[in-house]
Amino acid sequence: MKLHLLAIGEVMAEIRQEPAGGFRVGFAGDTFNTAVYCAREFGPSARVGYCTRVGRDPLSRAFLDAAKDEGIDVSQVDMDGERNIGIYAVSTDKAGERSFHYWRGDSAARRLFASGETLASLPAASVVYLSGITLAVLHPSARRRLIAHLRGLRGRGACHVAFDSNYRPQLWEDAATARRSIGEMWQVADIALPSLDDEIALFGDADEEAAIARFAAVDWRACAIKRGALGPVSPLLARDAHPEFAPAPDVVDTTAAGDSFNGGYLAALLRGEDESRCLLAGHDVASRVVGAAGALIARNIENDGR
Repeated sequence: MKLHLLAIGEVMAEIRQEPAGGFRVGFAGDTFNTAVYCAREFGPSARVGYCTRVGRDPLSRAFLDAAKDEGIDVSQVDMDGERNIGIYAVSTDKAGERSFHYWRGDSAARRLFASGETLASLPAASVVYLSGITLAVLHPSARRRLIAHLRGLRGRGACHVAFDSNYRPQLWEDAATARRSIGEMWQVADIALPSLDDEIALFGDADEEAAIARFAAVDWRACAIKRGALGPVSPLLARDAHPEFAPAPDVVDTTAAGDSFNGGYLAALLRGEDESRCLLAGHDVASRVVGAAGALIARNIENDGR
């Protein structure tokens, strides 16, 4: 059966320092976070798949169990006998500032799409979703193959392609390569989910209006430009046609704010909602997520916030 959404990227084991001492292990990664929130918001009938590469280590196996528990189809997760899942640790100081430490340079996800066969076996999906981080962690040849494959799918009308540039300079060979690769993906994608700060940092737009105008010049299927607490803006809507975006009642941790917005937005889009309702859906999920610690908040916290 055709998937509603297939997300592609890297997932990592998240080791989070607890306020009372000790550590808690979970799993996160920008595209995985989006896949989970999309599945939660869509509901029990969601068909959401995740494509990545992990190891055969205990953490990798625990990730598979966690993903299945969220209702995520993991049939496109390859297991690498030579490499392990990536890991990151996050701690928060007394002022609430977060520090991250990564062990991902030799993760199994770096071998994703090392051969063309894995691309050819990707399942049919209404929307294929990826990010700039997805592109950044791939070998350059695998990156080129993935972009070409998605261009072919879009050209045949086989799916919509959703993309978030999610620019992280430290993951790229250099800024020029990032601009070229992400620029190519903006030519392939027809659902745009950028963050304003990332776009300005990468493409050097003079200001917010210049970045928005750049996206407004393209004929998108859907487009939500994220602006943090200001709320999203869509060039598909007149400025005075945008809904009001209530501020988050409590901000504890902004981790995955953009990822969760994307999940809520895509769930609404897949349900056939109009652009205004999609923007509100994304903003609502992100507002709940920033009110709790961690990239993937507990499902009972989400339900309590509705």
